[in-house]
Amino acid sequence: MTLSPLVARFRFGCTVYMNVLPWKSLELYFKKALEKLPRYFQHWLAAVILVIVVAILPLSESFDYGEALTKSLLYLESQRSGRLPHNQRVTWRHHSGLSDGLEQGVDLVGGYYDAGDNVKFGLPMAFTVTMLSWGVIEYGEQIADAGEYHHALEAIKWGTDYFVKAHSHPNVLWAQVGDGDTDHYCWQRPEDMTTSRRAYKLDEYHPGSDVAGETAAAMAAASIVFRRTNPHYSHLLLHHSQELFEFGDKYRGKYDESIGVVKRNYPSVSGFMDELLWAALWIYKATENVEYLKYVVEKGTSFGGTTWAMTEFSWDVKYVGVQIIASMLLLEEKHKEHKQVLEQYRSKAEHYICACLNKNNSTNLRRTPGGLLYTRQWNNMQYVSTSTFLLTVYSDHLKNSNQTLKCHGGTLSPDDILSLAKSQVDYILGSNPMATSYLVGYGPTYPKRVHHRGASMESYRESKGFIGCTQGYDNWYGKRDPNPHTLVGALVGGPDNEDGFQDDRGNYVQTEACTYNSAPLVGVFARLHELEGGEKSSSISLLSSS
Repeated sequence: MTLSPLVARFRFGCTVYMNVLPWKSLELYFKKALEKLPRYFQHWLAAVILVIVVAILPLSESFDYGEALTKSLLYLESQRSGRLPHNQRVTWRHHSGLSDGLEQGVDLVGGYYDAGDNVKFGLPMAFTVTMLSWGVIEYGEQIADAGEYHHALEAIKWGTDYFVKAHSHPNVLWAQVGDGDTDHYCWQRPEDMTTSRRAYKLDEYHPGSDVAGETAAAMAAASIVFRRTNPHYSHLLLHHSQELFEFGDKYRGKYDESIGVVKRNYPSVSGFMDELLWAALWIYKATENVEYLKYVVEKGTSFGGTTWAMTEFSWDVKYVGVQIIASMLLLEEKHKEHKQVLEQYRSKAEHYICACLNKNNSTNLRRTPGGLLYTRQWNNMQYVSTSTFLLTVYSDHLKNSNQTLKCHGGTLSPDDILSLAKSQVDYILGSNPMATSYLVGYGPTYPKRVHHRGASMESYRESKGFIGCTQGYDNWYGKRDPNPHTLVGALVGGPDNEDGFQDDRGNYVQTEACTYNSAPLVGVFARLHELEGGEKSSSISLLSSS
């Protein structure tokens, strides 16, 4: 072994495992030291050093998953719309959108801004709440042990309170406030908004089964979360969920055909059938009413649940989520009368898991050279976070049922699957070729110029002077300085397919964060915190009031 391959492999090992060592200094030091030694001794010492690097460095790296969990939930407070509560922890934000819905005679104050703009998009907001709720359902004890259970429930309720308002009549759902075209024309803090706050309605004549289905799923999942701590609220959510499902199923159609302005931002590419299956399955889980399960079973083929083999789970595409939950019913040995169809769902779920681990014959998820799962260029981290959540959940359910997963490329143990999930989280937190954390505010290096209106300008609380529509672009957007406010806990879009990343406010493909990026990781961070023997909190109980 010559010196140059040694240095190259030493660098690679450090890049993957530690991300903090000074490459040039180390390389120069070892070159000078080794050049003074006899040639045969150089080869021997090079081999010894390589063994030490490979054996020791992986053990040196550790991440505080509890801190990551805390910060992810904190980010959601940065995205709040409406009148902020007295216990608001993100103090550079203030009340906003207080007249939302006024023009249409309905109260639509509240909810979440989806990303770095000031529009309230119903479909991604509902998916955010569904994933938060699913995380609490699976890992509520672990979230409580980390001291974040109350904050997790607050994050869910901030969304569901808004959905209750938005579902103003049995066959009406207000699916959006504001529009992306006019909003993106301005660069303003949400506290200063002068853009249109028009609200967009779905009804019998303007259907939107996809948004109705996802909102029904979110409220059903949340009803499970609140069942013990707030039963009255749980029943309210379940009532709205069932009405929304009935509305979406009876009056079928894509919401982007009823609300044309959303097509540039959140088009329903996958259609609405996946959301109807998704909603029915969550309502079944909330009620144990077998009629909802029969819906999923009977429409498995016609709606694509048992036929679509997917490699994506997102705010738009829910098939894999349906398939994972349906297959978990088999793992729990429930509903053997539906075993044949549930096995078909399970086959597609396992196709997805095998694709993530590169164990399918043909269709596998791509990876960057640094090991990150890669779906597409724009905001790739949203797919990483959902994949990581599904891998974690499925691994645990396999383990609890004492099963393994057989792929075309070999058999996977639950630990194999969880190991990939952990590697993705570690990449996010800094174990990557760029040596940066993509979770803002975590670690020594993270994006400082996040594409986010509120964070990129001085706080409304500090300077109540009005910032106009284009004034924000003139005075703040183009600055090379870091944002005045750290958007703590935000998961940005992340690197490209070669692990490259440019921290630039104008690079919204990579530096914009979204609520649905962070939401799936809440449960995962809690699970890994437990796995690593994280410190338990005694201050939060699952039985505390919400």
